[in-house]
Amino acid sequence: MNGLTAVRSLTTLPVVTLGGDAVAHVKDTVFDPAAGRIASFTLTGRTLMSGPLSRDLPWPAVHCLGRHAVMVRDEGALCDLPLSVARRDALRGRLLGAQVLTDDGDLVGTVLDVLVEGGTSGRLVAFRLAAHRELVHGSRHRRHQVYVPRGEALSVSGRTLVIPAHATAYVTDDLPAFVARAGARHGRGRGVVR
Repeated sequence: MNGLTAVRSLTTLPVVTLGGDAVAHVKDTVFDPAAGRIASFTLTGRTLMSGPLSRDLPWPAVHCLGRHAVMVRDEGALCDLPLSVARRDALRGRLLGAQVLTDDGDLVGTVLDVLVEGGTSGRLVAFRLAAHRELVHGSRHRRHQVYVPRGEALSVSGRTLVIPAHATAYVTDDLPAFVARAGARHGRGRGVVR
């Protein structure tokens, strides 16, 4: 199984060619909600002070997403595009901070992070939520952070994410438990929600 990676941890990862050259750093991760996977990365220069680049990295050009770098075959994988387009796409594909509703109309939380499958997949697997009390019962003063699987459907409109209501049956605050439950639900030993 390819490992799960939190999208927040992708920010500032180097983009490295198979020849070993660092050509950029990840700034933002842009999602294609309909496909349920990463669409592209917006980029900054190689140093922390270099600012945004007017190039992006489309997912099909990624050789492999690892824990410590995004690997590309060569620098030709980066595509030139107007900075305004990169910013617009980054805003359109933004999931962090979105309100989460079930398809039954219940507000269940706010997206804190997104888990994606590494390697060559880039598939959106789950969300880490700041859960509302209705989803996780307990102290009203304790902020509950839970994992919920993406499910079979995903809809994003503005700042709202809609997930299948049945996905809330697999909520847990423990990532290894989430992976085990999601794998058992789908009859796979690999522990990945499809």
